[in-house]
Amino acid sequence: MDTSYPREERPHSKRGSPPAAPAPRDHLVWAIFNTLYMNFCCLGFVALAFAVKARDRKVSGDVEAARHFSSKARCYNALATAGSVLLPLLLGALIVTGVLHLSKLAQESVGFFTYQFSGSDDEDQ
Repeated sequence: MDTSYPREERPHSKRGSPPAAPAPRDHLVWAIFNTLYMNFCCLGFVALAFAVKARDRKVSGDVEAARHFSSKARCYNALATAGSVLLPLLLGALIVTGVLHLSKLAQESVGFFTYQFSGSDDEDQ
């Protein structure tokens, strides 16, 4: 009889089974967000389709296919998010530089026309 203190209960380990890999993420919430709010070139909808496929495969137990569809959903979600964030920033920068360029052209043209009109007034007198 073992009377040592503290007792350690050793669980029976199964030596033939590999450790269970965690189930892949399906990125469904991210895909819904991209579909509803930031749908750039329908990439959010494509990501939603792959996220639903990944969730279906995960529920059915096909982990490898779920991991494949999850990877595609993550890729399309990242592309949709990057496009939806970078495109408005790029458009804003183009508008600002266009306005600055047009204001510079307007100032130069005002100076040109003022010179032309003042020159013609001196010749008449």
